[in-house]
Amino acid sequence: MAEPLDKIGFPWETPPEGAEAIEVAKGILWMRLPLPMKLDHVNVYALDEGDSWTIVDTGFDSRRTRELWAEIMAGPLEGKPISRVLVTHHHPDHIGLAGWFQSEHGAELWTTRTAWLLGRMLLLDKTEKQSAETLAFYRSAGMDSDIYAQRAEERPFNFADVVAPLPVGFHRIKQGDTIRAAGRDWDVHMGNGHAPEHATLWSRDDNLVIAGDQILSSISPNVGVYATEPDADPLGEWLEACERLNTLARPDHLVLGGHKLPFTGLPLRMRNLIENHHSGLKRLEEHLATPSTAGECFAPLFKRKIGPAEYGLALVESIAHVQHLWLEGRATREKRADGAWVYSCVR
Repeated sequence: MAEPLDKIGFPWETPPEGAEAIEVAKGILWMRLPLPMKLDHVNVYALDEGDSWTIVDTGFDSRRTRELWAEIMAGPLEGKPISRVLVTHHHPDHIGLAGWFQSEHGAELWTTRTAWLLGRMLLLDKTEKQSAETLAFYRSAGMDSDIYAQRAEERPFNFADVVAPLPVGFHRIKQGDTIRAAGRDWDVHMGNGHAPEHATLWSRDDNLVIAGDQILSSISPNVGVYATEPDADPLGEWLEACERLNTLARPDHLVLGGHKLPFTGLPLRMRNLIENHHSGLKRLEEHLATPSTAGECFAPLFKRKIGPAEYGLALVESIAHVQHLWLEGRATREKRADGAWVYSCVR
């Protein structure tokens, strides 16, 4: 019989709104900032250092987000300065205002070397049209022809559109480090797959885990392959990280994720995340009895209709799954005349 705590629980059913904050543990506040996309929010946290605050992740760089931070600093943060920004990973909804806090508020930036380097590099990558390499990557995935034609003509998303410039200089955190914050010692354990060298923090002094996007309560983090590293295996990296982090999980852990609601029942959630992807891979193997491109594999992976707003993330995740099978020798692939990789299961 399962232990009573072997279930997923949600201590708060309603998230904070606007400049509100919820105290999730002594000295730790949870805020939620808006995002202009289907996943319409990012969770950020403030850790009380006595005479200042450490914040974890920042939201996009936008006028509205800066205004909200000003309201948060004057309200829930009681006018105390932000002395440190801890960024879990390099995605723009997490690192977007880190440079602003450095340059405008004198905060230190603490993050992983990979997150900082990727952030700095992507800020320089400003383009007005899709690169030839990106378009070739879309063709190799078997992107829907109408969506391909649209993307070939429109201005692409630029990291710098929503991320403030990052000044030179940061404090590196790495696997095995211990960080003192909010009166607690936090062990740093790295995730991977959703983002390379993704930091998670595990309190030694109570039951708190700050998980970023590595572990979410009710959705699976997006795990995708991109034109920057077209033969990568992020799904293999993500599964390895899940298995490793699962050895740390306790049912009473309160997990503070980058999206959705804080939750308990971490061992069960980790098992669900791992098993869901293995089940998806099995369904995909059966589907590949009929040779298919990544763009033709949405049905077995997602089991629902994918709309235009979700198409891009669905495609890169589909590539990650078929490519994982190929790299493991569970599928073969051949390039069609139009440049698309066609995958087949190994019988």
